[in-house]
Amino acid sequence: MKTSRRSFHKKITFENRSCAGKGRRMMNHFMILAVLLPLRTCHTAYSQQGSLMFPVTYFNVSKDLALQHLIVEWDVDKTAHDAELAMSFEIQVHRADEATVWTDFHNVTLNKSGKPLHWIWDSDLPLECMSHSVRIRSKAEASKIWSQWSPWETVLGLDASDNYGPKIFPEEKVIEEGLGITLCCIGRKGQIIKEFFLSDSDVNYFNKTNRQIGLLTAKNVTLRGASRPVSVFCKEPCSEEPCYAHAVFFVGRPPDTPGDFSCQTRNMTTVTCTWNQGRDTYLYGRHSSKHTLFDEFSQNLVPCTVSCSEQSSQCSCSWDIGQQRIYNITLTVENALGRKTATEAFDVTHRIYPLPPFQLWEECTDTEIKLHWNHQNKGIELFCQTEVFQPNGKAELYNGSDTQLHHTSITLGGQQPFTKYTARVRCGAAKNFWRWSEWSKAQTIRTKEAAPSGKVDIWREITPVLRGRNVTLFWKEEPGFRANARSISYEITWEKVEDSSKAECISLSSAYNSTRIFIDNHPYRITIMAKNNINSSLPSILIIPGATGTEKMLNDSELKEEKVNGTEDGILISWEPRHTYDSYVIDWCSFPMSQPCDLQWERFGPNTSSALINSAAFVPGVRYNFRVYGSTANRASLLEKKTGFLKEQPPEFCTEVKNIELSNHAVTLFWDPCPTNKTDCGFLRGYCIYVSPVQEDCNLKGSKKHVHSDGSVLCKYTIENPEERRYTVKHLTSNTKYKLAVVAYTGGGEFPELNFMYIDTPLDSDMMYLLVLLVIVPSLIVAICIWKMKWVKECCCPVIPTPNKSKVLSFKEFKIGSEKVLKISDCTPDTLAVDSKVEAQKLHLQSLMPSTPTEDKTDVHNSSWDYHNENENENEKRNFTSTPTPQTHTWFENLAYSSHLAVESDPYQLPETLETSKAEVSAVPYQPQYYLSILNDDAPSSPGEAAGRKTSLRYISQTDVHCIGRRL
Repeated sequence: MKTSRRSFHKKITFENRSCAGKGRRMMNHFMILAVLLPLRTCHTAYSQQGSLMFPVTYFNVSKDLALQHLIVEWDVDKTAHDAELAMSFEIQVHRADEATVWTDFHNVTLNKSGKPLHWIWDSDLPLECMSHSVRIRSKAEASKIWSQWSPWETVLGLDASDNYGPKIFPEEKVIEEGLGITLCCIGRKGQIIKEFFLSDSDVNYFNKTNRQIGLLTAKNVTLRGASRPVSVFCKEPCSEEPCYAHAVFFVGRPPDTPGDFSCQTRNMTTVTCTWNQGRDTYLYGRHSSKHTLFDEFSQNLVPCTVSCSEQSSQCSCSWDIGQQRIYNITLTVENALGRKTATEAFDVTHRIYPLPPFQLWEECTDTEIKLHWNHQNKGIELFCQTEVFQPNGKAELYNGSDTQLHHTSITLGGQQPFTKYTARVRCGAAKNFWRWSEWSKAQTIRTKEAAPSGKVDIWREITPVLRGRNVTLFWKEEPGFRANARSISYEITWEKVEDSSKAECISLSSAYNSTRIFIDNHPYRITIMAKNNINSSLPSILIIPGATGTEKMLNDSELKEEKVNGTEDGILISWEPRHTYDSYVIDWCSFPMSQPCDLQWERFGPNTSSALINSAAFVPGVRYNFRVYGSTANRASLLEKKTGFLKEQPPEFCTEVKNIELSNHAVTLFWDPCPTNKTDCGFLRGYCIYVSPVQEDCNLKGSKKHVHSDGSVLCKYTIENPEERRYTVKHLTSNTKYKLAVVAYTGGGEFPELNFMYIDTPLDSDMMYLLVLLVIVPSLIVAICIWKMKWVKECCCPVIPTPNKSKVLSFKEFKIGSEKVLKISDCTPDTLAVDSKVEAQKLHLQSLMPSTPTEDKTDVHNSSWDYHNENENENEKRNFTSTPTPQTHTWFENLAYSSHLAVESDPYQLPETLETSKAEVSAVPYQPQYYLSILNDDAPSSPGEAAGRKTSLRYISQTDVHCIGRRL
């Protein structure tokens, strides 16, 4: 970079003025330098840029192939050292054939020693693979301007040299698990690397080939197992032997920090240090970890050989201590991947770990043991501890106070006679105790025999026989009883209470715990003692009352047997306490179904009123009977009887229905009582009855629903009285098939299976009657009515003639407009009313002719024919709503029509006319044949006469006649 002379002059002038005048800004940073250096030095120290600089005066680059390091060494002017200047250096590394440049900054404060500066660069690529070039520049930390770069200093690799075949670098390498490695393969001059690969396919890698220097990088390399390296192969594009190259690398771990590092002595002549080397490094042979011990006090390596166990990872090292007593040991563990240390400072006299005692022997009595032993710790005062194991496995520790140097002993009192013990001993330094020695070998000891201790508990079972009683005696050792000998026997004596001169005695071995004796009806005293080779135990006494009292006592049928409940822990027995007894006894049979039943008993104090009886022989579903006795002065009396189960089980039988009584809507079931031997699995609480129709689910009143295992819904009735033998199920449906089952249940549940029986309820007779009344009778009536429809219709609903609808009218011959003309010859009228007096007289004369007299009728207004003289329009004739014109009518009743209804006054007649007509009619009985003949004789000969005649006759429908106040 070029600078103009003018600007350069200004900068020099400024700097000269600043230097000569000791300017404030630069004076603050370089006061010492300004004072020491003359003006000429100031000019020399500054470059053209005008900044304070100390360029590198010495620069050298070398390589350490073993550690794969580039070592950079340089120095600056001595004046910077003298000024103890703080400086910064920027260093760049460039690798041949690559554009990448690595840059690092190194900050240092110089000192007056004037020693050159060093910087080390770790290469991820072996330095043999390529040439590396380094350059450097500097500046004072207070300045912002760097000096010029130094020239590149190059360290050549094999890429610039000839070889006689491809070569892989590094040839052998140890890398840490989880890390990676980069290898290179350098081909011969003019050759390229065609293949570069690993032998292990489990390792992920990538490579660069097809050039003179091949590269291969493997990442995240995992452990390969014991002594198994990874092989690398390189090949040029030829097949001769010089075209191949091979190398290996190992994968391992750095060493762990030694654990539990400690040093101690066992005999004050040799010190042994031990430690745990930690995890396996997976590096072996020449790559395995190296252990060294260094004493800081003597500044010497400890002269010992390290030995390590592959199974336990424990290492140790021993050496003779000589006269030295204090040590400060540094343990170093190192391999190719790392280095760890541990330290231990100690006084040998405070680290005594004695050898274990040996040669143990004993001296015994029946209750005391004196134990002796020897030890090898010469010259060391020891304190020892003895551990004694009881027969039950419990251990007791005894500390000895004897501190003899070569031989010691301990006395152990309070032991049990004829008992086997196991003892062992350990010792520690009496002064400056460090730790106990190992235990000695165990010594087995047995004490001497003694008389039995404690008493034998005795009980009895009395059975009356002819001329006396059989007494079965049972005995067992009390909790505090001890035989105290190899073998014992039982001596049993019985004698009359009033006369002890005739005592009888038997002796039984320890294999027996019961016997049977015969006694008469007198009271007896029975005594039992345990006996061994030394002596006998204290006697146990039992008094058997006389026969009279015994019979009364044995007659226990009057005592009510009370039910008791079982729990998870046993069967709870309680009784009413009596103050007259000094103890209570409960006995029972462990196996009540067997003979002998293994009678058991247990005693309780006078203040006890309940007990939880438990036995390993108790099983669910077995009934156990208990008897509670009160005892005073060795005499026992039966107080209460109990029975119960540890846990009740469902019954083992299926209840069978023996008889049934069946009705339309109910069924009564009868069953037999349960067999006694089938209910011993639990207390019978009652019965359950299950009912259901076969074709559908059950829903009977008063029952509970129960879902059967097959999914059907049953009705359930529960009978809580176990003495019940019958039950009536009500609300059944007649003519229906039902299934029923009866099962017993206990406190443990019901019988698991349902054995159904099937019944069919009979048809209900009341329902039949109701069915006949409501269905059959009405159906029969309807059928008859349909069959006799015409007759019924004629009887109940006679046809009422209607002029306009009647079939007797001829619609072809006579019509006046829309009116229809009646032909009297086609019908039989019941009443005729004649308006013309002449015609009435003719009809009257005809009625006087001989004929059968008829009953006078006063009611003549029954559905009549009425002919009027007046002219009426068609609407009035059809509707009969207009008021009729007053005129005189003559009425004739047709008695053959059988109309006997009372006639009300005709709304179309005047009152006076009606009265006249009635009188006339009453005198002339109606003869239909005569009326018809007269009418036929006078029948019009032409339509004109028919029209004229119509004016004198009018038809009155029966529907218009009012009979007894009602219209027909």
